[in-house]
Amino acid sequence: MLFENMYYIGLYYRSMRVTVLDKCNIMRRTKVMATNKNVFVSHYGKDDEHIQKLKDLLSTKGYVLKNSSIDGTKPNNASNDEYIKKLLRDRISWAGKFICLIGPETHEREWVDWEIEQAHKQGKDIIGVYIQGASDCDVPENFEKYGDALVGWTSDKIIGALEGKFVNFENPDGTTRASKWKVGRGNC
Repeated sequence: MLFENMYYIGLYYRSMRVTVLDKCNIMRRTKVMATNKNVFVSHYGKDDEHIQKLKDLLSTKGYVLKNSSIDGTKPNNASNDEYIKKLLRDRISWAGKFICLIGPETHEREWVDWEIEQAHKQGKDIIGVYIQGASDCDVPENFEKYGDALVGWTSDKIIGALEGKFVNFENPDGTTRASKWKVGRGNC
């Protein structure tokens, strides 16, 4: 297969005097592959529309989010809290990363706080993303305790947080967010 591909590339680049090594590098660079991420997107139910907007935003950079949370596209009418908790724990477990969409009312949602705590117990990276157009939103209490990064609606920063390269806490406008916790440092 490699030699067959090289033959066709050779025909294409015949007049350009490109070496075999250069041809292989050209082949690798022209392959466009999407980056798939299995995530659990915790959110307030009324912010459902922002899950698809988040997927669309990241797809422009080659990211495909596979969301295991319960949202309007796959509703669940269960009413037994213990059953719901088991279902959510399993879905959080499946995900590689945990994203919390933060809007004006997210901090008041008990289920969001519970999901964040479960993600922490499972050792997940917990990434907060302010929903598009958010300003001056309160952050859920458990996110304050366990969050790893908090970013605005910017694809590069969200991807940086998903990749573990961006671990800052920001306000929706991108400025550095003051920590709620006073962390003291000392020598042992």
